[in-house]
Amino acid sequence: MRFLLPVLVAANLLAQTTTPVAKVLEAPLRAHLAFLSDDLLEGRGTGQRGADLTVRYLETQLQVLGLKPAKGSSYRQAVSLLGLKTRVDQSTLSFLGGGACATPRFGAEILFGSGVAKVELTFDAPVVFVGFGIDAPGYQWDDYKGLDARGKVLLMLVNEPAPTAAEPGLFDGPDLSQYGRWTTKFEMAARRGAAGVLLIHTTASASYGWPVVRNGWDAERFSLATGSEATPLQGWVTEAAARALARQGGQDLDALRAKAESRDFRPVPLDLALKGTLRSAVRTIEQFNVAGVVPGTDPALRDEVVIYTAHWDHLGIGQAPAEDTHPGHGTDRIYNGAVDNASGCAALLAMAQAAIQAPARRSQMFLFVCAEEQGLLGSKAYVADPLRPLARTAADLNLDSLNFVAPTRDMSLPFGERSTLGELGAAVAKASGLNVTSSQPDAAGGYFRSDHYSFVQAGVPAISVGGGSDYLGENVPALRVQAAAYGQRYHQVTDEYDPAWDLRGMMQQAQFTLDLGQAIANAATRPVFKTAR
Repeated sequence: MRFLLPVLVAANLLAQTTTPVAKVLEAPLRAHLAFLSDDLLEGRGTGQRGADLTVRYLETQLQVLGLKPAKGSSYRQAVSLLGLKTRVDQSTLSFLGGGACATPRFGAEILFGSGVAKVELTFDAPVVFVGFGIDAPGYQWDDYKGLDARGKVLLMLVNEPAPTAAEPGLFDGPDLSQYGRWTTKFEMAARRGAAGVLLIHTTASASYGWPVVRNGWDAERFSLATGSEATPLQGWVTEAAARALARQGGQDLDALRAKAESRDFRPVPLDLALKGTLRSAVRTIEQFNVAGVVPGTDPALRDEVVIYTAHWDHLGIGQAPAEDTHPGHGTDRIYNGAVDNASGCAALLAMAQAAIQAPARRSQMFLFVCAEEQGLLGSKAYVADPLRPLARTAADLNLDSLNFVAPTRDMSLPFGERSTLGELGAAVAKASGLNVTSSQPDAAGGYFRSDHYSFVQAGVPAISVGGGSDYLGENVPALRVQAAAYGQRYHQVTDEYDPAWDLRGMMQQAQFTLDLGQAIANAATRPVFKTAR
C-alpha cells in the first residue's frame, strides 16, 4: 500500500516538534563504544563466541538502564540461521573450453559458496553471460531473453545499465535501484533454476574493493533458515579473471559489457563449462535480536511504538590478512568493527539511558539486530515476526557507522523525501541549529544496504540517519581527509576504536536521532509515505 501526503498531516507533525528533554551523554557512549569494539568481543561475528558475549552485554545494559523486556520477560528474539562455510581444501571448480582448463585461485581471483544446505555439490554446467542479470518489466528490460537458465552458470555484471540522455530516469537515474543489487540478481537467477551465479567485480560498480568481498565470502555465510533456497553456486570473480574466462570462451569482456548496456541485449553462451565439486560445512544456529522498551506515557498512544535500530554484528574472527594489505596488522585476525557498527550500538545504549529519564507519549523500542552483515537477516526476521504490531509501529530510525571525526553544522537523512520523516527531521534539525543536507546520488545502493530497508519493505516509514559533512574545526580539510580515510578501513581489521577520537559528532548524531524519535513519539499523528518505497 502506498500513502499520499495530506498537507494537514505534515503540518501536524512539524508543529509538534518541541525542544527535547532527554540528553545523550558522552561518557556512556564512549564506554560502550570502547567495550563493544574491544578484542574481548572478537569482532562480534555471527555464529561465533563474540556474538554470545555481545548479546549478553546488550541485554544486561538494557536491564541496568531499566528498559522493559520487549518479549515477555526476555530481551531476546531468536533468529534461526543456516550457516554455510566453503571447504576450500576439498573444493575444486574449473572452467573447461577453448582447448584449455582454467582453475582460478580461491580468494585471489574467485570467491564462491553454496546457496543450498548440502554438504557436497557437483557441477558440469555451461556458462552464459547474461549482462546485468536484470529482468525489470517496468523498465521494459530483460537480460534473460529466450534463455532457459535451468542448470546453467550465469556470469553477470554488478550494478545496472547507466541512464542515458534519452532515458535519464532509467533504473532510478543516478541512484542504484533494487534491480542493481547483487542480492536481487541472485534471487532472480534462483527463480529461474540457474545452477549458479558469478558476479564480475569492479571497485567502481560494487562501490568497494575486492578485499571487502573476500572478507565476506572467505568465511561462513548465513541466510534465514526459513528463507527460500538460493542457487547451488554463488560467487564473485575479479575483473581480470572474468576477462580471461571470456577470452577462453571465445568472447571479449569489453564487447560483452558494451552490448549489455542496450535494451536489445540477449544472453551470450560462452564456450565454457564449469566442472568440479563444492563441499561445505553446513549447520543451523540460533542468533538473537536484543530489544528493550521505554513505555509510553499516553494511554491512547502507548501501544504504538517508535523503533531505533542498530546492528550489533560484524565479521568476527577471520583469516589473517597479508602483511602488505594491513601494515602493522599482519597477524590481526579480529575484525573489531568499531565504526561499523559498535558506534551505532553504543549510540543506542546512550540514547536509551537518556530516553528512560524522559519518556514520550508513544513507547520507544531500542532494537539491536543480528546478522546485518549477512544480508539484513535480523531486521528481516523482526518484521516477519514483530515484537510489536507493524500496524502500530510509527517509524524506524536506524543508525549504522556514525561520525567519529568532529561535530558538524548538518545532518543527513538519505531518501527522507520518500516519507514525512524528511520534513519532520528538517524541523527537528532546525530547532537544534542544524541543517539537513539534500539527498546525494546513491550509486552504491546504500538505501538498500541498512536495516531500515527491512521496515520500509514491510510498510513502516523508516530511514537511516546519517552524520553530517560540514565539519566544525580549525583544519576542516584535515577532517575531511580523516573521514575519507575510513574507506580503507571498511570491513578490515583496521576498523578499531581510537581513544583520541572526538566523539562530539557521534553524540550530535545520536542526540539528533533521539530528538527525531521523540518528536515522532509525541506527535498526534504518525509519519506516512509520500512516494513509492
